[in-house]
Amino acid sequence: MTGQAAWSASLATSLLTSIPEHERLVLPALQAIQRMFGYVPDESLDLIADTLNVTRAEVYGVLTYYHDLRRTPPPQTVIALCVAEACQAQGSRELVAAVEDAYGVRMGETNGDVEISEVFCLGDCALGPAAMINGRLRGRCTVDSVRAAVTA
Repeated sequence: MTGQAAWSASLATSLLTSIPEHERLVLPALQAIQRMFGYVPDESLDLIADTLNVTRAEVYGVLTYYHDLRRTPPPQTVIALCVAEACQAQGSRELVAAVEDAYGVRMGETNGDVEISEVFCLGDCALGPAAMINGRLRGRCTVDSVRAAVTA
C-alpha cells in the first residue's frame, strides 16, 4: 500500500484543523490521519485529543475499538478475505487455505510484505467469495485472481 505521507506532526495538525468544526469528532479524525499516513501513529493521539478537546484515553479507546484502524504501518499488500456465511457457501474456506499457502502467511498474520486478515461481510455477497485487496473490493475470487489483483 503506497501513496501515504511520512508522519509529520505539522502535516497532521494541518489536516486536523482543516476538518470543519462541526465534523471534528474522534472517529473521523482518526480516519483522516489513517488516510494520510496509512496508519494512526501513537504520536498523533495527543495531537488529536488536543485538537478535539477530548482526553487521550477517549482517542485511544476509539482507536482500539475499530478493527479497521491500524496502529502500525501497513505492509505492501493487505488482503482481507470475507469469511461470512454467503462467502463460505461460495468457497471462501478453500480460498483462505489457498491464499495462505500461496503467500506463506496465516490468517491474522503478516510476513512484513503481505498481511492476510478475515472480515465478516464486505457487502458483495452475490459475488462471493469476496476479498478486499489493498483497499479494492474483488468478487468471485480465486487464488489466481487474488494473485493477479496483488500484482496489478
